[in-house]
Amino acid sequence: MSTPSAAPAAPAPAPGSPVSGPAGQAGPVSGTAGQAGPVSGTAGQAGPVSAKPFSARPVSVNLLGVVEHPELGDGPYRVDADGRPYLPVGDGGIVLGLQLGDSVFARSADHAAPGACLMHPDPAARHALAVYSCIGNQVKVRTGRAAGARGVVIGKRGEAGRVIAAFRPAELAAMRPSDEVSVRACGQGSRPDGFPPELTVLNIDPGMFAILPMVAPPSGADHRVSVGVRCSVPSKLAGNGLGRPAVSWDLDLQLPPPAPPSAPDGGAPGVLLGDFVAVTDIDARYNMGYRKGWVTVGIVVHGASPLPGHGPGITPILTGPAQVLDIRHEAARHVGLTASMLKLQ
Repeated sequence: MSTPSAAPAAPAPAPGSPVSGPAGQAGPVSGTAGQAGPVSGTAGQAGPVSAKPFSARPVSVNLLGVVEHPELGDGPYRVDADGRPYLPVGDGGIVLGLQLGDSVFARSADHAAPGACLMHPDPAARHALAVYSCIGNQVKVRTGRAAGARGVVIGKRGEAGRVIAAFRPAELAAMRPSDEVSVRACGQGSRPDGFPPELTVLNIDPGMFAILPMVAPPSGADHRVSVGVRCSVPSKLAGNGLGRPAVSWDLDLQLPPPAPPSAPDGGAPGVLLGDFVAVTDIDARYNMGYRKGWVTVGIVVHGASPLPGHGPGITPILTGPAQVLDIRHEAARHVGLTASMLKLQ
């Protein structure tokens, strides 16, 4: 891993910017204090971001999602890489007791995500929900015992289209499958001013760039976007998600569990939910696939899986030629997306 370099400071939101929270503080809150969601407009209402730092104002779209119920066939078992059957507990639905910042190997589970998976019963609407929803978008529960609870999109899954939304633990525990949830979708097609044209930005709310300390725009003569990551992974470890559209799928990484501290090399850095991870030689502009000399950066959105070809999954947010990205390997010092950043403690 390379030696970490200091990241240039990200510009502060302009006065009145929709990513400003109470008392002008940048944060993923709407105009009303304590409400989750980085894109806000007048009087706490979500809306499009200001013209700066973006040259064109993206539109927001109100979407309807339904909290998913896990599904199994009459043969409930899956088979791991060693031929052993197992039950895929945690794959979809509402997963309790799992948080951003937990190890992707911490639980005996399959593709477990920290929150609720959202879908739509109509296939076309389900795909639209998965494509348009972006990390950082505001979510609000509309029906059921948790009606009124607010959360934030933290990623998406493939397998017919799922959106992962995080909530405060008590509100997540009150939710049930079939609860209706609205998503204020914004972000696809947006790009910050100053980002190199060769770099594609996807799956992330524009307001998030103001609150992510690990991402810094180009500064001075250096035209690269600087990104701090937990680690870099070679494309040979990319699994499920290859060949699939990056705007609606995640990319599974076939990572081994981290070595213990007693290992000769001191142990590998453990990957945590919410971490930023770079994957070399992967082009995620459209359908994800191999392209030599490219780098894709994603946020870890679900945990490990015993299934061959699967593993912890990332939702891609940046992809482009390696020369337009300054990847800083932060290892154990890395701090990824957290509940604190999203005001979900």
